[in-house]
Amino acid sequence: MNVATQIFAVLAGLLHVGVFLMESVLFTRPNVQRLFLGNAANTPQLQTFAFNQGFYNLFLALGAIGGVIAGGAAGKAIALFSCACMVGAGVVLLASQRRMWRGAALQIVPAGLALLAALL
Repeated sequence: MNVATQIFAVLAGLLHVGVFLMESVLFTRPNVQRLFLGNAANTPQLQTFAFNQGFYNLFLALGAIGGVIAGGAAGKAIALFSCACMVGAGVVLLASQRRMWRGAALQIVPAGLALLAALL
């Protein structure tokens, strides 16, 4: 795995760790709720969903970062699969909620750059 792929995969993973923290740990904070188009009125209904979704993001992050750390063909496959899932999730987010374009870009760009760099 080349250095650019490693850098972008780790960056994508770290961003997803941040999203995990926002969704699973900090979701009840008003400033975090606004990032996800939520508010105090719908927080109780969304909190379980956000908690679960946060762990999905954490597992993707662990795959990207762990794959880079593991190295070799297996590590590369795990990291790139995780990055491909991140890109896919970002595309779905953008297609389903255009107002979340910034969040979608944070999912798509670093992971997509890791995938592109892997082709070089």
